[in-house]
Amino acid sequence: MKKPFAALAFVIAAPLALAGCTTQAGQSAEAQMPAHPEATSYAVTADPMAEVEAALARAAAEDTRLLLVMGANWCHDSRALAGWLGTERFTALMDEHFELVFVNIGLPQTGDGHNLEIAQRFGLEELPGTPNLLVVTPEGLLVNSDTATTWRNAASRSEDEIYTELAELAHRPARSIVPVEGIEIAE
Repeated sequence: MKKPFAALAFVIAAPLALAGCTTQAGQSAEAQMPAHPEATSYAVTADPMAEVEAALARAAAEDTRLLLVMGANWCHDSRALAGWLGTERFTALMDEHFELVFVNIGLPQTGDGHNLEIAQRFGLEELPGTPNLLVVTPEGLLVNSDTATTWRNAASRSEDEIYTELAELAHRPARSIVPVEGIEIAE
């Protein structure tokens, strides 16, 4: 007779207990949900350089730019940026101005980086973390060398902030001459 009572008590108590579940910080799980969409778009692929080359060819044919996002699925900032780029608002911007490619770069900040030669191809010798966002002309010129490696706080950026920056990068002129330290270039 005790077993049916115990089962009934569990059926009644379990939902009540779960309704008050909290996380370590004392907040409900809902309160700790990210304020941004998330996506795991950084798949390991056989030849990411070929994917980049194909996107550059499409960019030339469509008169758009390559938007190269170098990140990792383990990184919440990478997942946040990929999540925003997958929303309807950003998809419209991508369709009009960019050829989007995601590249998995592992953990470059610990020495376990992958596909870093892709960033080097566009003039970035080092990737200090994840994600990195490179905007490249069809001719292979990096448009945003000043901000490409500053996206490590993507999860903290607002949707409007990210959108505004990408919209500006869609039209920013590329510098054809990259300054070299110690060499003065006459303009």
